[in-house]
Amino acid sequence: MKTKIDQVIIVEGRDDIINLKKYFDAEIIATHGYGISQQTIKRIETAYKNKGIIILTDPDFAGEKIRKRLNLMFPNASNAFISRQDALKDDNVGVENAAGDVLTDALLKVHQISTSTKEEFQRSDLMKNGLIGENDSSNKRNLLGKILGIGYANGKQLLGRLNGYGITREAFDLAMKEVKKHV
Repeated sequence: MKTKIDQVIIVEGRDDIINLKKYFDAEIIATHGYGISQQTIKRIETAYKNKGIIILTDPDFAGEKIRKRLNLMFPNASNAFISRQDALKDDNVGVENAAGDVLTDALLKVHQISTSTKEEFQRSDLMKNGLIGENDSSNKRNLLGKILGIGYANGKQLLGRLNGYGITREAFDLAMKEVKKHV
């Protein structure tokens, strides 16, 4: 039985839609890359106003550019993330390669960008927890992003996501305990 998703999921391409349709009963719109047509933007805008949207782009440079553009156009959109290794098949990185349990987990951990200017986390928090400045910092950030459902990010992006998605200190500390068990 497929899981029903009420919000409209925004992905990059046709293969992403095919993969998601295996696991979910949901309306899905593909951007077909960064150069989103006006017709597609209008369709996403209608979905955003009427049902809400979840942005689920590939965990690569192009996917992040598309996500950033969509978040600027639709500031109350929800965001779901999958890790690069969960989206990798051969040399291809994409939502179309992710397994059902990975996609389900991502859609259960959606985040909205906060309009609050409160900055709970500072660069010093990342340094203190070995998320920047150490040999295995990248692995730690990757695992933390997966646990919190905010995706992989470099140090600067991670700081922005922790503050922008309203991650609490308690959730961060719990996730860091898990990270430390695995690295």
